[in-house]
Amino acid sequence: MNMRIVKLMGMIRRTITYKEPRIMLILYKTLVRPHVEYCSCTWNPSYKKDKELLEKIQHRYIKMVINMREKTYEERLKSLGLWTLEERQNRQDIIEVYKMYRGYSSVALQELFEIDTNSKGTRGHSCKLKKVRCTRDIARYFF
Repeated sequence: MNMRIVKLMGMIRRTITYKEPRIMLILYKTLVRPHVEYCSCTWNPSYKKDKELLEKIQHRYIKMVINMREKTYEERLKSLGLWTLEERQNRQDIIEVYKMYRGYSSVALQELFEIDTNSKGTRGHSCKLKKVRCTRDIARYFF
């Protein structure tokens, strides 16, 4: 776990005496989550152990909220209105691909994807994408 995030969470634990869910959510969204999600479209972890390490940060922080220790992780997320970090990263990836497709991004769609013209069947649409063949892990696990 990143020491900067651990120190930040420790500071919040020590300085906030009444850990009301509304206040703790604001602190999490403004102070902790930006460190965890910084450039996640670029370095999105592909290994399960790395995803679990990132998820552990959110898991640990949510336990600090008042009356949340007895609940399971999924119940805590639901009651606070949060998604898992993996769900958020998948959403950010989809938004980034949409921006590339529409030309709103500085990265061209053709650098990472090909438009699939060999789709079989009558159902579907013309916007099907397939990944460009990669030999390196860094490009293979980019999205």
